[in-house]
Amino acid sequence: MTWNPGWKASTQVRKQRKYRYNAPQHVLQGLLAAHLTDELREKLKHRSVPLRTGDKVKVMRGRFRGKVGKVSRINVEEGRVFVEGMELSKKDGTKISAALHPSNLLITDLDLGDRRRQESLRGA
Repeated sequence: MTWNPGWKASTQVRKQRKYRYNAPQHVLQGLLAAHLTDELREKLKHRSVPLRTGDKVKVMRGRFRGKVGKVSRINVEEGRVFVEGMELSKKDGTKISAALHPSNLLITDLDLGDRRRQESLRGA
C-alpha cells in the first residue's frame, strides 16, 4: 500500500507505525530532529531542529552519555545518527561507528553553512 500523509492524524499506534514505516525519505528526514540547548532555543524560538551533518551534539542517554561530538553521517532509512568519536569495538577488534537515535541527542551548535537552513530557522 502506498503512503498517505493522512495517516499522521490518527491516534492509533498501528497507523502511526505504518506512517513511519512507509514514509518516503523526504518525510523521514523531518522525523530526525533533536532538541536544542536552552540558549539556542531562546535565540531561534525553536524547540527542536532536524539534524544535519556538521551539527555538534551532546549525547544525553545511553552508553556515550555526556560525550560531545560532531554529526558525521545520518542514516535516514534507519533513523539513526552517527557522531564522531562514538565508536564500538567488534569481536575481531575492528571499530565501527555507534548508531544513535536522535531523541537521545541534544544539539549544542548548529551548522549554518547552508543558506536555506539559515532562512528557515530565521523565518519562523
